[in-house]
Amino acid sequence: MNIIVCLKQVPDTTVVKIDPKTNTLIREGVPSIINPEDKNALEEALVLKDNYGAHITVISMGPPQAKDSLREALAMGADEAILITDRAFAGADTLATSKALAGAIKKIGKYDIIFAGRQAIDGDTAQVGPEIAEHLNIPQVTYVQKVKKEEDYLLVTRALEDGYEIIKVNTPVLLTAIKELNTPRYMNARLIFESANNEIKIMTADDINVDKKELGLSGSPTKVKKSMTKEAKTQGEIVNLPVQEAVKYMLKKMKEKHYI
Repeated sequence: MNIIVCLKQVPDTTVVKIDPKTNTLIREGVPSIINPEDKNALEEALVLKDNYGAHITVISMGPPQAKDSLREALAMGADEAILITDRAFAGADTLATSKALAGAIKKIGKYDIIFAGRQAIDGDTAQVGPEIAEHLNIPQVTYVQKVKKEEDYLLVTRALEDGYEIIKVNTPVLLTAIKELNTPRYMNARLIFESANNEIKIMTADDINVDKKELGLSGSPTKVKKSMTKEAKTQGEIVNLPVQEAVKYMLKKMKEKHYI
Protein backbone atom coordinates (compact mmCIF):
# COMPACT_ATOMS: atom_id res chain seq x y z
CA MET A 1 0.00 0.00 0.00
CA ASN A 2 1.30 3.45 -0.95
CA ILE A 3 0.09 6.39 1.13
CA ILE A 4 0.74 10.10 0.58
CA VAL A 5 0.22 12.54 3.44
CA CYS A 6 -0.06 16.28 2.76
CA LEU A 7 1.41 18.35 5.59
CA LYS A 8 1.54 22.08 6.13
CA GLN A 9 3.88 23.95 8.43
CA VAL A 10 1.86 26.68 10.14
CA PRO A 11 2.69 29.43 12.64
CA ASP A 12 1.88 28.72 16.27
CA THR A 13 -1.48 30.47 16.57
CA THR A 14 -0.75 31.74 20.06
CA VAL A 15 1.65 34.28 18.56
CA VAL A 16 0.14 35.08 15.15
CA LYS A 17 0.81 38.59 13.83
CA ILE A 18 -0.57 40.33 10.75
CA ASP A 19 1.35 42.73 8.53
CA PRO A 20 -1.00 45.77 8.38
CA LYS A 21 0.30 46.80 4.95
CA THR A 22 0.14 43.48 3.09
CA ASN A 23 -2.60 41.76 5.17
CA THR A 24 -0.44 38.62 5.29
CA LEU A 25 0.90 36.59 8.20
CA ILE A 26 4.24 37.65 9.65
CA ARG A 27 6.15 34.38 9.83
CA GLU A 28 9.63 35.68 10.66
CA GLY A 29 10.54 34.92 14.25
CA VAL A 30 7.28 33.03 14.84
CA PRO A 31 7.49 29.39 16.03
CA SER A 32 6.15 26.91 13.48
CA ILE A 33 4.40 23.58 13.98
CA ILE A 34 2.83 20.85 11.86
CA ASN A 35 -0.80 21.76 11.30
CA PRO A 36 -2.64 19.77 14.02
CA GLU A 37 -5.15 17.95 11.81
CA ASP A 38 -2.36 17.10 9.36
CA LYS A 39 -0.74 15.28 12.27
CA ASN A 40 -3.95 13.29 12.71
CA ALA A 41 -3.78 12.47 9.00
CA LEU A 42 -0.18 11.28 9.37
CA GLU A 43 -1.01 9.21 12.45
CA GLU A 44 -3.78 7.37 10.60
CA ALA A 45 -1.37 6.61 7.77
CA LEU A 46 1.08 5.24 10.35
CA VAL A 47 -1.65 3.08 11.91
CA LEU A 48 -2.38 1.56 8.50
CA LYS A 49 1.35 1.01 8.01
CA ASP A 50 1.61 -0.71 11.40
CA ASN A 51 -1.36 -2.99 10.71
CA TYR A 52 -1.06 -3.77 7.00
CA GLY A 53 2.31 -2.51 5.78
CA ALA A 54 2.64 0.63 3.69
CA HIS A 55 5.11 3.10 2.25
CA ILE A 56 4.34 6.62 3.48
CA THR A 57 5.43 9.72 1.59
CA VAL A 58 4.90 13.07 3.29
CA ILE A 59 4.70 16.12 1.08
CA SER A 60 4.58 19.82 1.90
CA MET A 61 4.55 23.07 -0.04
CA GLY A 62 6.36 25.91 1.68
CA PRO A 63 9.63 27.74 2.27
CA PRO A 64 12.89 25.86 3.01
CA GLN A 65 12.23 25.92 6.78
CA ALA A 66 9.28 23.58 6.21
CA LYS A 67 11.92 20.84 6.14
CA ASP A 68 11.73 20.89 9.95
CA SER A 69 8.13 19.67 9.87
CA LEU A 70 8.96 17.04 7.28
CA ARG A 71 11.81 15.75 9.45
CA GLU A 72 9.41 15.55 12.38
CA ALA A 73 7.10 13.44 10.20
CA LEU A 74 10.03 11.15 9.32
CA ALA A 75 10.84 10.85 13.01
CA MET A 76 7.25 9.75 13.63
CA GLY A 77 7.60 6.95 11.08
CA ALA A 78 7.09 8.27 7.54
CA ASP A 79 9.38 6.71 4.91
CA GLU A 80 10.00 9.56 2.50
CA ALA A 81 9.65 13.35 2.47
CA ILE A 82 9.22 15.81 -0.38
CA LEU A 83 9.27 19.60 -0.13
CA ILE A 84 7.70 21.65 -2.92
CA THR A 85 9.40 25.00 -2.74
CA ASP A 86 9.89 27.80 -5.25
CA ARG A 87 9.46 31.56 -5.30
CA ALA A 88 6.87 30.93 -8.03
CA PHE A 89 4.56 29.51 -5.34
CA ALA A 90 4.58 32.70 -3.23
CA GLY A 91 1.17 34.21 -2.51
CA ALA A 92 -0.73 31.05 -3.50
CA ASP A 93 -4.35 30.76 -2.39
CA THR A 94 -6.09 27.39 -1.93
CA LEU A 95 -6.62 26.87 -5.67
CA ALA A 96 -3.01 27.52 -6.66
CA THR A 97 -1.77 25.49 -3.68
CA SER A 98 -3.94 22.50 -4.58
CA LYS A 99 -2.77 22.62 -8.20
CA ALA A 100 0.87 22.57 -7.08
CA LEU A 101 0.32 19.69 -4.67
CA ALA A 102 -1.70 17.72 -7.23
CA GLY A 103 1.05 18.26 -9.79
CA ALA A 104 3.64 16.92 -7.36
CA ILE A 105 1.44 13.91 -6.48
CA LYS A 106 1.10 13.09 -10.18
CA LYS A 107 4.90 13.08 -10.37
CA ILE A 108 5.10 10.71 -7.41
CA GLY A 109 2.88 8.34 -9.36
CA LYS A 110 1.24 5.33 -7.75
CA TYR A 111 -0.76 5.88 -4.55
CA ASP A 112 -3.67 4.19 -2.84
CA ILE A 113 -4.64 6.75 -0.21
CA ILE A 114 -3.94 10.46 0.11
CA PHE A 115 -4.40 11.83 3.61
CA ALA A 116 -4.69 15.52 4.50
CA GLY A 117 -5.93 17.45 7.49
CA ARG A 118 -9.45 18.84 7.23
CA GLN A 119 -8.14 22.41 7.34
CA ALA A 120 -5.13 24.48 8.35
CA ILE A 121 -5.29 26.64 11.46
CA ASP A 122 -3.81 29.64 9.62
CA GLY A 123 -6.53 29.66 6.94
CA ASP A 124 -9.48 27.52 8.11
CA THR A 125 -10.79 27.10 4.55
CA ALA A 126 -10.94 23.27 4.37
CA GLN A 127 -10.58 23.63 0.59
CA VAL A 128 -7.13 22.32 -0.35
CA GLY A 129 -7.79 18.61 0.27
CA PRO A 130 -11.03 18.44 -1.75
CA GLU A 131 -9.48 20.53 -4.53
CA ILE A 132 -6.53 18.11 -4.80
CA ALA A 133 -9.01 15.24 -5.22
CA GLU A 134 -10.79 17.15 -7.98
CA HIS A 135 -7.54 17.86 -9.84
CA LEU A 136 -6.62 14.17 -9.61
CA ASN A 137 -10.16 13.04 -10.50
CA ILE A 138 -10.39 10.65 -7.53
CA PRO A 139 -13.10 10.20 -4.87
CA GLN A 140 -12.84 12.04 -1.57
CA VAL A 141 -14.26 11.73 1.92
CA THR A 142 -13.99 14.70 4.26
CA TYR A 143 -14.33 15.05 8.06
CA VAL A 144 -13.04 11.51 8.57
CA GLN A 145 -13.25 10.22 12.15
CA LYS A 146 -12.58 6.51 11.53
CA VAL A 147 -10.96 4.39 8.83
CA LYS A 148 -11.30 0.62 8.49
CA LYS A 149 -9.51 -1.29 5.76
CA GLU A 150 -11.32 -4.21 4.18
CA GLU A 151 -9.96 -6.54 1.48
CA ASP A 152 -10.18 -4.20 -1.49
CA TYR A 153 -11.96 -1.13 -0.15
CA LEU A 154 -12.20 1.20 2.86
CA LEU A 155 -15.05 1.77 5.28
CA VAL A 156 -14.81 5.40 6.30
CA THR A 157 -16.83 7.03 9.06
CA ARG A 158 -17.56 10.66 8.26
CA ALA A 159 -18.60 13.08 10.98
CA LEU A 160 -21.77 15.13 10.51
CA GLU A 161 -23.23 17.91 12.64
CA ASP A 162 -25.94 15.63 13.97
CA GLY A 163 -24.28 12.20 13.76
CA TYR A 164 -22.14 10.31 11.27
CA GLU A 165 -22.29 8.31 8.07
CA ILE A 166 -20.33 5.23 7.01
CA ILE A 167 -19.06 5.28 3.44
CA LYS A 168 -17.69 2.38 1.42
CA VAL A 169 -15.04 3.73 -0.96
CA ASN A 170 -12.54 2.21 -3.33
CA THR A 171 -8.98 3.38 -3.73
CA PRO A 172 -7.34 5.57 -4.83
CA VAL A 173 -9.09 8.04 -2.55
CA LEU A 174 -8.37 11.25 -0.65
CA LEU A 175 -9.38 11.47 3.02
CA THR A 176 -9.33 14.59 5.19
CA ALA A 177 -8.82 13.95 8.90
CA ILE A 178 -10.35 15.60 11.95
CA LYS A 179 -8.87 15.57 15.46
CA GLU A 180 -11.33 12.91 16.65
CA LEU A 181 -9.74 10.40 14.28
CA ASN A 182 -6.84 9.55 16.61
CA THR A 183 -4.14 10.82 18.95
CA PRO A 184 -0.85 11.43 17.12
CA ARG A 185 2.15 9.54 18.45
CA TYR A 186 5.40 11.07 19.67
CA MET A 187 8.53 11.00 17.58
CA ASN A 188 10.67 7.86 17.88
CA ALA A 189 14.08 8.48 19.50
CA ARG A 190 15.91 6.30 16.97
CA LEU A 191 14.11 7.87 14.03
CA ILE A 192 14.93 11.38 15.28
CA PHE A 193 18.62 10.69 14.78
CA GLU A 194 18.05 8.90 11.48
CA SER A 195 15.82 11.65 10.08
CA ALA A 196 18.52 14.26 10.72
CA ASN A 197 20.52 12.65 7.93
CA ASN A 198 17.67 11.58 5.66
CA GLU A 199 17.45 13.35 2.34
CA ILE A 200 14.38 15.49 1.74
CA LYS A 201 13.61 15.59 -1.96
CA ILE A 202 13.01 19.04 -3.41
CA MET A 203 10.53 19.80 -6.18
CA THR A 204 10.32 23.21 -7.84
CA ALA A 205 7.79 24.73 -10.21
CA ASP A 206 9.78 23.25 -13.09
CA ASP A 207 9.28 19.72 -11.75
CA ILE A 208 5.51 19.49 -11.42
CA ASN A 209 4.26 20.05 -14.97
CA VAL A 210 1.79 22.80 -14.05
CA ASP A 211 1.51 26.04 -16.01
CA LYS A 212 3.30 28.69 -13.93
CA LYS A 213 0.47 31.10 -14.66
CA GLU A 214 -1.71 28.84 -12.47
CA LEU A 215 0.72 28.95 -9.54
CA GLY A 216 1.47 31.48 -6.82
CA LEU A 217 -0.11 34.90 -6.79
CA SER A 218 -0.82 34.95 -10.54
CA GLY A 219 -2.85 31.76 -10.27
CA SER A 220 -4.78 32.84 -7.18
CA PRO A 221 -8.24 34.34 -7.80
CA THR A 222 -8.76 34.92 -4.06
CA LYS A 223 -8.06 38.49 -2.98
CA VAL A 224 -7.75 39.29 0.73
CA LYS A 225 -9.48 42.58 1.50
CA LYS A 226 -8.49 42.77 5.15
CA SER A 227 -6.87 40.65 7.86
CA MET A 228 -6.73 41.33 11.57
CA THR A 229 -5.61 39.72 14.79
CA LYS A 230 -8.09 38.90 17.51
CA GLU A 231 -8.14 41.65 20.11
CA ALA A 232 -8.64 41.16 23.81
CA LYS A 233 -12.14 41.96 25.07
CA THR A 234 -12.63 45.00 27.27
CA GLN A 235 -13.75 44.58 30.85
CA GLY A 236 -17.48 43.94 31.15
CA GLU A 237 -19.97 46.10 33.00
CA ILE A 238 -21.83 44.76 36.03
CA VAL A 239 -25.34 46.18 36.42
CA ASN A 240 -27.17 45.85 39.74
CA LEU A 241 -30.77 46.60 38.81
CA PRO A 242 -34.14 44.87 39.11
CA VAL A 243 -34.74 42.40 36.27
CA GLN A 244 -37.09 44.57 34.20
CA GLU A 245 -34.85 47.64 34.47
CA ALA A 246 -31.74 45.54 33.73
CA VAL A 247 -33.36 44.24 30.52
CA LYS A 248 -34.26 47.78 29.42
CA TYR A 249 -30.71 48.94 30.16
CA MET A 250 -29.23 46.05 28.19
CA LEU A 251 -31.49 46.72 25.19
CA LYS A 252 -30.53 50.40 25.27
CA LYS A 253 -26.81 49.53 25.22
CA MET A 254 -27.27 47.03 22.38
CA LYS A 255 -29.11 49.65 20.30
CA GLU A 256 -26.37 52.20 20.96
CA LYS A 257 -23.78 49.74 19.57
CA HIS A 258 -26.08 48.84 16.65
CA TYR A 259 -26.23 45.18 17.66
CA ILE A 260 -30.01 45.36 17.28
